[in-house]
Parts: sequence; C-alpha cells; structure tokens
Amino acid sequence: MIKKVKVFNFTSNNMILDEAEIADSFNLRLKGLLGRSSLAPGKGLIIRPCRSVHTMGMQFPIDIAFVDNEDRICHIIKNMRPYKISPCINKSSYIIEAPSGTFTSTSTAVGDKVKLEGKQKSEA
Repeated sequence: MIKKVKVFNFTSNNMILDEAEIADSFNLRLKGLLGRSSLAPGKGLIIRPCRSVHTMGMQFPIDIAFVDNEDRICHIIKNMRPYKISPCINKSSYIIEAPSGTFTSTSTAVGDKVKLEGKQKSEA
C-alpha cells in the first residue's frame, strides 16, 4: 500500500499538494511518475531519499522542489520538461514532484519550510 500525505508550506501558510504519494522504496522511486499521462492539480509525489531526478519517458512537465533534512526547500526547478535531467543537489534529502505551475500558484520558494502531514511510511 502506498502512503499518501498532504504537503503544506509552513512559511507561506499555503497547501502545496492535497495528496502526495510517498515513494521511499527502491521500486517506487524507480517508477516515480513514469507511465502516467498527467498529474492532476493538487496531486504529487515525494521521492526519498533523492538528490537528483529525470523526466525521461515522461509525457508532461513538472515542478520539482529539493528539500533538505530540516524540511527547507533548498532548490526548485519549475516546469521541468520531459527528457531532462536535474542537477544533483547534495543538500537534498527528498524531493517533491508537483504539476507544472504549482510552486508559482502556491507562492512556494527556496528557503520555505514544508511539512508533510499524514502517515509517511510505505507498507509492502
């Protein structure tokens, strides 16, 4: 069973994602968003641990936030198009993948503190 959480921007007091799946096993991280034709507004994916991502084989652009061990956003890529590779962000502990435009519409920026609300562990 895949666990889901809400992603809240504590700094700007905005909900970033109403529902984000947690990909914290090898297989879930490997698959990521591959095989999906879109990502609905308010939906997303948390990949951990993670310092770099790619969009090879994807069919749509996404916003990506790299989050450190203190739950602060340390790097953002907006509107990352398919078939791209992100830089490796060494400070990153996990990443948030969201529909393109999410970080602009929720006023999410580098330095913001995020909170994952709900159960965060995946069950086999």
